[in-house]
Amino acid sequence: MSQQFVLTRRRVLQAVAGALAASHVHPVFAADPVRIGLILPLTGPFASTGRQIEAACRLYMQKNGDSFAGQKIDLLVRDDTGIAPETTKRIAQELVVRDKVQILAGFGLTPLALAAAPVATESKVPMVVMAAATSIIPTKSPYIVRTGFTLPQVTGPIADWAGKNRIKTVVTLVTDYAPGLDAESTFVKRFTASGGKIVDSLRVPLRNADYGPFIQRAKDAKPDALFVFVPSGEGSAVMKQFSDRGLKDAGIQMIGTGDVVDDDLLESMGAIAVGVVTSFHYSAAHDSPENKAYVDAFMKANTGMRPNFHSVGGYDGMHLIYEALKKTGGDANGDKLLEAMKGMRWMSPRGPLSIDPVTRDAVQTVYIRKVEMVNGKPWSVEFDKVENIKDPGVG
Repeated sequence: MSQQFVLTRRRVLQAVAGALAASHVHPVFAADPVRIGLILPLTGPFASTGRQIEAACRLYMQKNGDSFAGQKIDLLVRDDTGIAPETTKRIAQELVVRDKVQILAGFGLTPLALAAAPVATESKVPMVVMAAATSIIPTKSPYIVRTGFTLPQVTGPIADWAGKNRIKTVVTLVTDYAPGLDAESTFVKRFTASGGKIVDSLRVPLRNADYGPFIQRAKDAKPDALFVFVPSGEGSAVMKQFSDRGLKDAGIQMIGTGDVVDDDLLESMGAIAVGVVTSFHYSAAHDSPENKAYVDAFMKANTGMRPNFHSVGGYDGMHLIYEALKKTGGDANGDKLLEAMKGMRWMSPRGPLSIDPVTRDAVQTVYIRKVEMVNGKPWSVEFDKVENIKDPGVG
């Protein structure tokens, strides 16, 4: 009787297995979520950078869903305050070890990205740099991929433009840390190669509260133009001093990278920013269907806040992560994700964008823009472009 029961049970199980195979029905098991650790300056002097990136990442997830192939995608946001590299490194370690994140992302400033790089290497976790812009960053870990930009990449075109537009003498004014030094060296090299002359090179301490003395020195040097690079969030203070000290009235043109007329602050600057010419990879005024849809959705989701260049670094960073997961079939293994990211290309709100498979850096169009009043508000309006620019800062 017992043997007959065993045989009967075996036949039933065989019949169920056969039925499942015939109907292609398979048991469904809940997969572990894919966890993304987003490290940003959400307080402190660079909080606008973190606010923009977080808003863009959440917008991407809102538009594209928070799950893939049955896997939930969790965004774990942490504030590193933007000023303490050791804090960023500690947060990265906690996210990897305690929270089991499979991807690190964000990184508002270069020192913070450099601090986290060893964590990415040791844990073999991809690290998507959305903001920090010094050329050397991807060389510090084979797991770093950048969706933002580099300062040499966006500085060269404005130096070339100045040389072609009757600007013969320039004073450079940059913030004295790695991205500023990248911008300064690139501008000097390219501008002097076209026959231009650097009258003076001014370096302002990071987190400097008073640009006035530096702007006055620039005015006293009587150049044709003042080239400016300052971090996101500092442009308003520079623009106020430029106006208050009468450089525009003295016939000195302000030129620079787009950080100085950051879209996040440009509206509050008002008419004093009109006429500033910059080169950059993104403007909220970029004329494309993708960007118009992006700006509209971003402003609706964030009570009228205008998206800036850091936001698009975050939005494209999320796109890169999602598309890499699609390529791996949801496998969040670090090496597999990294390989999926290399060479990827898509149409971003900023224009065509790709990831160089060798350097793991962004390849993109850089636009020449001029601040103009449009419907009573200042916008950086593009009037020229240089396509398919790689970072020239690392050979």
